[in-house]
Amino acid sequence: MSREILVDVKDVQKYFPLSKGWFKTKSYVRAVDNISFSINRGETFGLVGESGCGKSTTGRLINGLIKADNGEIFFDGKNLLGLPEKKWKKYRQKMQMVFQDPFASLSPRMRVKDIVMEPLTIHFPKMSSKEKLERVIELLGKCGIDEFHLNKFPHEFSGGQRQRISIARALILQPELIIADEAVSALDVSIQSQILNLMKDLQDEYKLTYLFISHDLSVVEHISDRVGVMYLGNLVEVAPKSKTFNDPKHPYTKSLLSSIPKPDPKLKRKKILLSGEIPSASNPPSGCKFHTRCPVVMDVCKKKVPQAVNLGEGHSVACHLY
Repeated sequence: MSREILVDVKDVQKYFPLSKGWFKTKSYVRAVDNISFSINRGETFGLVGESGCGKSTTGRLINGLIKADNGEIFFDGKNLLGLPEKKWKKYRQKMQMVFQDPFASLSPRMRVKDIVMEPLTIHFPKMSSKEKLERVIELLGKCGIDEFHLNKFPHEFSGGQRQRISIARALILQPELIIADEAVSALDVSIQSQILNLMKDLQDEYKLTYLFISHDLSVVEHISDRVGVMYLGNLVEVAPKSKTFNDPKHPYTKSLLSSIPKPDPKLKRKKILLSGEIPSASNPPSGCKFHTRCPVVMDVCKKKVPQAVNLGEGHSVACHLY
């Protein structure tokens, strides 16, 4: 696999203001709080964590749906922050999204052929109708949707079929990066497996790079090459898949993994139960944000923010234990 970096996120921050009324100081939801990571060309980078930790916001920051407050986001060596809106069209062609709910992301008033063809009409207005239709038919076929479905509407398909249509729509512009935001979480387990296998096949065929966002560690283990673990707007651990699942270092990563059921009932995994509730992102704890729930908390954790420590072999962890 090529080690060339396609996406490089450096100290990116996104705060959402919370209004408290007239003449009162605004507070902020610290959705993404100075995170850094990179995605190599051709790999699948899994981003995991509990709901509200900033995973989806990170994906939207990368493709410009949300503007970052600070930091740098490089795509193929080009810093996208501060890029004029008129220049984003070129880069949005190169990175597309697959959303969680295919029924909400597909227009109910458009037929399938028009849904998949729309990006071609926007980005390649001079392309002939015949050529566009041929590309639509070919790509839908690759995604498991036969030609006789072209004139149907989204409500006439199952959830798995709708997600296949969403994937075809994302691929029609021949992007380099696909940001899959909880792309299989709304599907049945058997359908999840089919969609994940489809995505892996398409990745091999089209040399795609994936940012795969999910709260389901079993799904991430199936598809990812490397994994980043987020907690309350921060990345606490980044490692190759084998390291993440076989040798986790951060207490939060260990607690997440302990909740995954083992397929063999003879194999038991020690449960690590976290105390307390997830702190508010608008008023996070001082020091390490995880210290209020950490089973091995130390005094330094309450006062000092841990910095990422490189453990070698692409494994880094932000924890005062290292």
